[in-house]
Amino acid sequence: MLNTLRLGALLLTLFCGAAAAQTVDSYRIVHVYPHDHNAFTQGLICIDGRLYESTGLQDQSSLRMEDLETGKILQYSALPSNYFGEGLAAWGSNLIQLTWQNHIALVYDRFSFRQLRTFPWPGEGWGLTVDAKNLILSDGTATLHFLDPATFREVRHITVRDGSGKPVTKLNELEYVRGEIYANIWYSDRIARIAPATGRVLGWIDLSGLLSPAERGSPDAVLNGIAYDAQHDRLFVTGKLWPKIFEIRIAAPKHGE
Repeated sequence: MLNTLRLGALLLTLFCGAAAAQTVDSYRIVHVYPHDHNAFTQGLICIDGRLYESTGLQDQSSLRMEDLETGKILQYSALPSNYFGEGLAAWGSNLIQLTWQNHIALVYDRFSFRQLRTFPWPGEGWGLTVDAKNLILSDGTATLHFLDPATFREVRHITVRDGSGKPVTKLNELEYVRGEIYANIWYSDRIARIAPATGRVLGWIDLSGLLSPAERGSPDAVLNGIAYDAQHDRLFVTGKLWPKIFEIRIAAPKHGE
């Protein structure tokens, strides 16, 4: 009986350890593109080979369309001076841009950048992405909010937890990639891969060393900006005040969370 109990405890320990362990993927660089080093990147998306970017900071926030190859700004709209731009997503022919603490989201016509309307949001806005049905919003906590794109009302929410069950906070820029939510963790060189149904972290992407400390310059120049080109299966990442955008491929996973 005692041996049976010991065996059961051992199996439980092994099971819990396996459940807590998560893959940590590395990367390889496919291509490097120029990026405005003055852009305080808050949201980044790719549509039809063009990048759309939301930038932040008070009196410097903007909405931009950029040529990927050259980094040239093709279209630009400045936000009101009291707005701090945050996450960005596309829904149909519209762009939706969050603000940080202004409690408002701005809706634009994607082609003209004409503002069409606004939506109120009671909390902070950090990152924004979309799945087939909803907008998905981060607010700097471990919670992701799923919103109705027509009304901006919350449909449901999930708490993001790692393999040990611990909440993962400081979720920032978001991107929906092949059925998973990718999330930058503020002041981290890691991206969390999140299951949309449960909030469970499926694994991590370690982007350490992507940009050298010398090129970053400022302590605020942190990783932030994920764009996925679903048409050509291309993944782009950048950061606040980074002079480069990187197209990357996820390398073979390694275990060690």
